[in-house]
Amino acid sequence: MQRRILISGAGVVSAIGLDKSQTLDSLRAGKTGVAKVSYLATDRTEFPVGEVRLTDSQMKGMMGIPEDKVVTRTSLLGILALREALDQAGLTREELAGAAIVGGTTVGGMDTSEKFYLDFINPETDAHSEYIAAHDCGSTTDAIADHFGGFALSTTLSTACSSAANAVILGARLILCGQAEIVAVGGSECLSSFHVNGFNTLMILDREQCRPFDATRAGLNLGEGAAFLILESEESALRRGVKPIAVLSGYGNACDAFHQTASSADGEGAYLAMTKALQMGGIEASDVDYINAHGTGTPNNDASESAALMRVFGDHIPPVSSTKSFTGHTTSASGSIESVICLLAMENGFIPASLGWKEPAEGCIVPVAENKESICLKHVLCNSFGFGGNDSSLLFSKP
Repeated sequence: MQRRILISGAGVVSAIGLDKSQTLDSLRAGKTGVAKVSYLATDRTEFPVGEVRLTDSQMKGMMGIPEDKVVTRTSLLGILALREALDQAGLTREELAGAAIVGGTTVGGMDTSEKFYLDFINPETDAHSEYIAAHDCGSTTDAIADHFGGFALSTTLSTACSSAANAVILGARLILCGQAEIVAVGGSECLSSFHVNGFNTLMILDREQCRPFDATRAGLNLGEGAAFLILESEESALRRGVKPIAVLSGYGNACDAFHQTASSADGEGAYLAMTKALQMGGIEASDVDYINAHGTGTPNNDASESAALMRVFGDHIPPVSSTKSFTGHTTSASGSIESVICLLAMENGFIPASLGWKEPAEGCIVPVAENKESICLKHVLCNSFGFGGNDSSLLFSKP
């Protein structure tokens, strides 16, 4: 890379914690957040999910947002996560006003607009128009940005489950091409009825806690949450006297367009994404100390990702785990949530387990089944793969 992209702040909220400290405690304790539905209004209660244990009203209260103000759950989660990231980065209001924000989401404000669908399609009424206006993905990022006083640039990516990872990539490119010095990047996603019903139609939801790469795996658990990273040019960090928590040393994106929802048998898109990330980082495959896998727990995804890992790393695959058995699959937010988990693992010297894994599966890698402590992690790869074969990998390194 021509310029180093530093990470000066990070924030996260998910089913296993409302901030980085709670998330770290849950990871180390092997405590899952996947459980029976408690908050989402859905008839599909047979499917466990990873819910953030806060109501919308509680989140508004935490952030000083008036109860009667229309803010979607996706935006509320994003605000909560971005606040923690900005606090760690120590940005002033003036610095923030010159920064950019890139958000990733697919659900957007669907959790509220789906309640007023008939109004949405009826041009003769403007009832609940404020909720309908908050439906689209771009309004989610704008609402997050507006809460903090606005950014110089706000944009949104929606590439299904690689959305947040692609937001990180776009943010890095903005810095590399001189369009910004500081960029808040990440994703936010809440659960919705449409969300659950859609994945149920695909027949890839598990009625038990998911078990990525296990022989008995039967599908994924949906989750919700948000995470943001503060990317910064090295010049900006030096000028502000910031000590970076990590370096975004490489990234890769590829779209093999194999199928609308299925992954290719040889994992071509995943292979290309990982290869590009390593090449950009200027490191060998043998230098990678840990991989946070996309690892959804579906038979197709885990086999495809395993094939890609074997192509990249051969017989020397580094420790791999999927943390979706902790958080559920947070879809568009998964890339940023799992990036923060990678940063926590690097900072605290441990590898989180793939909860629920017990039995090797034919054609699949064997993941880390129990936490590994006192591990020095210099280079960590984070995978996020989306529908349509839009696959992304992020490479994080110690400063």
